[in-house]
Amino acid sequence: MMQEKNDGINNNTNLLRQHNKPALSWELKVKKKVRTIPSFLGNFRPVVGQCCHQCMPDSLRKNLGQKSYLGFDNLLDVNERKTRYRGWLVRRLCCALYVSGLKVFGSSTGDRLQRICQSSRVKEAVKAEAPEGEICQERPGCLSPFLPLVNTCISSALLRFAGWAMLKMFASVFGSIQVNLNHLSALHRASREGSPLVYVYLRQSMVDCALIPLVLFCHNLRVPYTICPLHVNSPFLRSVLNKLGVVLLPSSVSTELDAEMETLYSPVMTSLIGELLHEGQALSVGVSALSGHGGQWLLRIRQLIKEGSVPDVSLVPVGISYDSVTKTNMQGSSQVCLRSVLQWLWDLLWKQPEGSVRVHLGQPFSLKEMCEPGRCRIDKWLPLQNLLLPVILNSRVEDVYGTRQMPWILSSFEHTSELSPSEKDLCVAIILHLMFSAASCKAVMSTSVVASLLLHRYRKGVSASALCRDVAWLTEELLFRNRDVGYGGSLVEVVHYSLSLLSPHIVIAAVPSRDDPLIMSHPSAASVLHLSLLAQTVTHAFTLECVGACAVSAMLREVVFSGVSSRVRTEGVEGEEVKDDMEFDVVLCQTELTERALQLCHLLPPGSMPPCQSSQSFALDAIDSLVRCGVLITEENPEAAPVCDFWKKKGSLKWTTTDDPYHSDSDCEEQDLCSYKHHTANVLLNGTKPPA
Repeated sequence: MMQEKNDGINNNTNLLRQHNKPALSWELKVKKKVRTIPSFLGNFRPVVGQCCHQCMPDSLRKNLGQKSYLGFDNLLDVNERKTRYRGWLVRRLCCALYVSGLKVFGSSTGDRLQRICQSSRVKEAVKAEAPEGEICQERPGCLSPFLPLVNTCISSALLRFAGWAMLKMFASVFGSIQVNLNHLSALHRASREGSPLVYVYLRQSMVDCALIPLVLFCHNLRVPYTICPLHVNSPFLRSVLNKLGVVLLPSSVSTELDAEMETLYSPVMTSLIGELLHEGQALSVGVSALSGHGGQWLLRIRQLIKEGSVPDVSLVPVGISYDSVTKTNMQGSSQVCLRSVLQWLWDLLWKQPEGSVRVHLGQPFSLKEMCEPGRCRIDKWLPLQNLLLPVILNSRVEDVYGTRQMPWILSSFEHTSELSPSEKDLCVAIILHLMFSAASCKAVMSTSVVASLLLHRYRKGVSASALCRDVAWLTEELLFRNRDVGYGGSLVEVVHYSLSLLSPHIVIAAVPSRDDPLIMSHPSAASVLHLSLLAQTVTHAFTLECVGACAVSAMLREVVFSGVSSRVRTEGVEGEEVKDDMEFDVVLCQTELTERALQLCHLLPPGSMPPCQSSQSFALDAIDSLVRCGVLITEENPEAAPVCDFWKKKGSLKWTTTDDPYHSDSDCEEQDLCSYKHHTANVLLNGTKPPA
């Protein structure tokens, strides 16, 4: 089905043939039934991770001349071609030689501690914390819990050894780690220009904190200081991680929220971030899509730029996609001890690699440019009850437009921040924009496609041949929506590979009357949760269609309960009863349909839509997406005519005075000339299931 041409995947090893798993018994039967799909992935692959044309036009203009497609690189495919040497001994030591030839940007602490202690922010916090009458020393003892964090550095020798060890460990966990090379040249150019790079990703697992430094290390980019919200109990592990540039939680706290509640933590960390950016170091920050934790680090960076301590930074959204949700991928406990690490390393010795990882690095853009007036335009922030409560109570006088307020994103940082409410709203918008960009960068894996089909379309089961055809259809729809996919190979191999990874969470039954088996999701709650986590990337790609479909479904339900069909008619409804199923057309008003979509936009989770786009514009796009899909058919009311079409008016031509200050030459302001017809409305109202 999908042969990826010159992208670095099929040239090295095929992911689907890499694991050498036995073929299913239905594979040959399905091959005869499924039509041949043309290989379109090699000819067209969408370029993801581009800058927003509204918020970052200057950064987008810098990257317009780059090559559109540069392929992929498998980090785990280390051979002698990646070294300067050749020979049989090189083939056995190629990983060590490859790591020794990479460029390393070391970093020492120097007098960083003294500069942080002398900063005005830390002095004021220490003075407020110290008892009355006590003299503040140059290095007060109350900062001792934060000294290991301040002394975090990057050792060149230890970084090379850690890079070699991570390549070996990840080779036992994953089949491959594919990195998109499209925007690496832009990252090299941005690093040479002197602006520090800040990589922002969505938190999914503890593996994310190690993947981004490894990817940058293997491509001769500066390894960032990683903000890792882990509580490490072992002093030895803390010492090793601090020398690798990992900023951990203080040893006295167990969670990130507890650390933010301490009085001195925020001033010290803000000063530390300012010193690292002043030194030209890169940062790696993860933001939780559920709670918004991690966004306070972006708020600190914005605060430093506003104060003038840091001129500017380049933000880089990073999308990381996994084939499977394993124990290393789940968002579990933040407690890490030496025993757990040793147990994990021992399990790697007996573990077979399964699944793959796809990493997409977006285009860097200027944070200072994004914060300029008029760039990131946002609707008025309103609480959710102000947006939806008038609709629920049916007491709305006029339409309420605005964006749902999300105070929980920076709720743990409000008591220590010195920014005004307008600046906090701007920082929330920046965090939401980065969450949307990072989610849009993520590639859709084959397991996500199969999981979404089994969970949302075929809850009662589907045949293998029909599943293969739907995978091909859904792949084309994803590419049409400018979303990259993280799989290649023939159609049957893609489905076979996905089902083998999803085997603990699905049921494959042989039906005597069918040539191919019946496949369905396992009814247990754990399996449904597993499949729903995998299907989130597909759902994010179809957010517009989901909002539009829910709006149409809500209006059709109103038509049903109004007494159109005899099967839902109640005794209190007057009118002639319909005894047989009848075909009829349901016309949906554009204004009412857009209002329903607008109300549903306020219920979307964070990161589902860019904050620079108004909710009304997003609702209109949702309705237009259903028109493009053919679900809705646009119709114009022939009886309604524009105001300027005076030939269809019954009255005579109306003259106006030229000195009217509100006069306009164009009086064609008719708004409700368009309506939509649902071509499957008759099937829905008759009680049968519409065709998918």
